[in-house]
Amino acid sequence: MAFEPPPRLVRALAETNGADDWLRGLPDAVDGAVGRLGLDVERVQVPGGRSSLVVLVRRADGSPAVLKLIPPRSRPASERVALAHWHGLGAAQLLESEPSAGEGVLLLERLNPDVSVRTLPEAKALLEGAATLRRLWVEPPAGHVFETVEERTGRQAEAMRASVAGPDDEAAGLVDTALGLRADLLADPPERLLLHGTFRQSKVLGGERMPWLAVGPDPVVGECAFDLARLVRDRVEDLIAMPSGAATTRRRVKRLAESLEVDRERLRGWTVFRAVESGLRARRVGRDRDADWLLEFATWL
Repeated sequence: MAFEPPPRLVRALAETNGADDWLRGLPDAVDGAVGRLGLDVERVQVPGGRSSLVVLVRRADGSPAVLKLIPPRSRPASERVALAHWHGLGAAQLLESEPSAGEGVLLLERLNPDVSVRTLPEAKALLEGAATLRRLWVEPPAGHVFETVEERTGRQAEAMRASVAGPDDEAAGLVDTALGLRADLLADPPERLLLHGTFRQSKVLGGERMPWLAVGPDPVVGECAFDLARLVRDRVEDLIAMPSGAATTRRRVKRLAESLEVDRERLRGWTVFRAVESGLRARRVGRDRDADWLLEFATWL
């Protein structure tokens, strides 16, 4: 199959190490997966995602599906195990449980890529997003090898420390605050459940089997507030543009915490940590506007 990877994917992977070889091998990888699974290709989904290639296909019986190819750094094996464990409850259904077409290849239920929760008005989007997320919070499978919140944020904390140029760096105070919050939150977590890991409104798509289903998890095991924290800052560009952005953000924390029975202060703490971590990561790769938005957002909490 001759094609060019979507520009959005190429730009995103340019921020990571070791992605060039994976991108160069994509056409052959798609051809191999299509042949092994007996699929007919319709088209590559554009603009697609930032961390994987999505190809719209049909199975041998004519039913629609999605072929997803994931680079090794994005932990495709963990995504496969999580989707199999959820078994379609709250997330897209995994159609092939064994990696017969390759470890980084998933065959999934096809959803509507043009209809996400993000297309809804804000209040409705938060409601539907939260309801979908709640379905994913289940006990992890026995003997799981998922990363824990402590492990993932530990790696992130090291990168955050290394990103600060010194005490005069304007982000230094925020980093100290975020790392202090992390330490307090990890001291006594209230639960250890399977989490989506990278949940946001754009990762909840319309479906036929259920109205809304999540896609693209980077699963992790830990407390629910960690997962919900990413939803708090959805549409951050709109929040920044609003005169009442700070007050609106604090209301979001309160509303989401109450609706999902999550401790409000724990949600606030993880929201700060994740916003600062994302802001510094954006700054490291030259996305200065995103970095400024995220770091300002963190000061509101």
